[in-house]
Amino acid sequence: MATTSDISRGMVLKLDGNLYSIVEFGENKTARAAAKVWAKLKGVDNNRSIEKTWNSGETIYPVRVEKKAFQFLYKDESGYNLMNNETFEQIVLAEEMIDAPQFLKDNGEIFVLINTETDQPIGAELPEKIVVKITYCEPGLRGDTATRATKPATIDTGAIVNVPLFVEDGETIRINTKTGEYVERVKE
Repeated sequence: MATTSDISRGMVLKLDGNLYSIVEFGENKTARAAAKVWAKLKGVDNNRSIEKTWNSGETIYPVRVEKKAFQFLYKDESGYNLMNNETFEQIVLAEEMIDAPQFLKDNGEIFVLINTETDQPIGAELPEKIVVKITYCEPGLRGDTATRATKPATIDTGAIVNVPLFVEDGETIRINTKTGEYVERVKE
């Protein structure tokens, strides 16, 4: 059995019949009372975000989750069609199950989180950083660089990200899929 001392960021727990992923956690210690462990939880199988507090040493119920590499094939009315890179098995996921679907590229890699108890997918996430090509952006104005000014740019997935003024149309850049922020230019 797992206890509150085993809590870590990203762990999936079963609470009241639902699955929650730990976003943030900490411990409150006081001189007179027993220590408490708190956590901010994000629903895996629902869209709820909650906070939970346990007494230190209390039993928790983690769910074993495997992360498998899949390839994005196409999107249709049933959802996002993905193929397992090892078994070539295809699955369909709804848009709300995917973190940052706006950055998903055709034939791009995506990691599907699978509940090992039920062998059902519970979510999907993109790699932390991906390389994309800018399809359209306004030219930057000369002498407008005193501050960290940015401009909107459309990338090849159709999403719009803010990039520094020196980035030009047609360039390849790396972006962070968790925050949607520009990271750096990529040399081709």
